[in-house]
Amino acid sequence: MDLESMRSSLVDQLVREGYIVSENVRRAFLSVRRENFVPKELMEYSYIDRPLPIGEDQTISAPSMIAIMLEESRLEEGMKVLEIGAGSGYNACLLANIVGDGNVTTIERIGSLFTRARENLSSCNFNVDVVCGDGTLGHSEGAPYDRIIITAAAPDFPAPLVDQIKDGGKIIAPIGRRGMVQVLKIGTKGKNGTLSIESRGQCVFVPLLGKYGF
Repeated sequence: MDLESMRSSLVDQLVREGYIVSENVRRAFLSVRRENFVPKELMEYSYIDRPLPIGEDQTISAPSMIAIMLEESRLEEGMKVLEIGAGSGYNACLLANIVGDGNVTTIERIGSLFTRARENLSSCNFNVDVVCGDGTLGHSEGAPYDRIIITAAAPDFPAPLVDQIKDGGKIIAPIGRRGMVQVLKIGTKGKNGTLSIESRGQCVFVPLLGKYGF
């Protein structure tokens, strides 16, 4: 398998279809080897635009869905980002490629996936802090954050996470009912602490579990 060519072809496809718009997102997708973050038996499917199972009833999202969330996050180098739901670590490595070394913290509640994400991220060229715990509580030690990205379906934006966003920062999550179609929503935090919320279309994610999840 010529995985490098497959990766390049997928990125070209995502650009043509309008999922990737910005240069920093394009560069990140070209730099990060998705095959390092999927089960070995599924490596040949690494660059097909579809979600893949990673164990524990969890998935690595389709590249197009990941691209949408990264683009909607309006990321810039130097931003401090908290990701909720490390999964296999792929999205965290993409984030780190965009915002830079030491600026990404990712939380995973499932112990086996936490261990795997930490191992997988050893292949990332940037340092990422991987935390095991209830992502709905956030990670107050690193707050406030410029961006918080939730990679699982939530009933609403968890209050502790909203508290951990900087004024003017954004929180991105699929919001809706468990096991149903959700809506990708972007909340921008005002100086009074309230969120201005925009919707960006339908999506389907595994449920966010924890105190402020399902």
